Amino acid sequence: MLSRMWVLPMLGLLAMLAGCGRDDPAAALDAAVQRLQDNLEAKKTAAVLEQLHPEFLARQQDDRDWARRTMTLLFLRHRNVAVLALSKASYLDPTYGEKGYTEAQVALTGAEGLIPDSARHYGVKLEWWWEGGEWKLARLDWK
Repeated sequence: MLSRMWVLPMLGLLAMLAGCGRDDPAAALDAAVQRLQDNLEAKKTAAVLEQLHPEFLARQQDDRDWARRTMTLLFLRHRNVAVLALSKASYLDPTYGEKGYTEAQVALTGAEGLIPDSARHYGVKLEWWWEGGEWKLARLDWK
């Protein structure tokens, strides 16, 4: 009986927390960034492509097809892929509420086994556009 009494308040709390995230654009942006990282590490090309805006561009020239080809090559080359966010900060555009940005320092590693055989460090800038009730990655740049 005690366990039943505990479950209902917990479900209510979870529902409230889930509702807060949906109403908070900044929390939704953070969740989109985390989902992108998780999808890349899980090598889910289709899921990453779903997160890309139809007008996606990387480095002002490479489109969604380039992203698909690049992920396919990376995922075929490396059995294990890790995206380590060394630092990241997301914020909403103060003028245009339907735009958000993420700046991060990331290490991208690939490995055939447990030990990475390749690693690169990047400073990345992501521009997100709010569309259809979710954040879509529209622009990507890196150094």
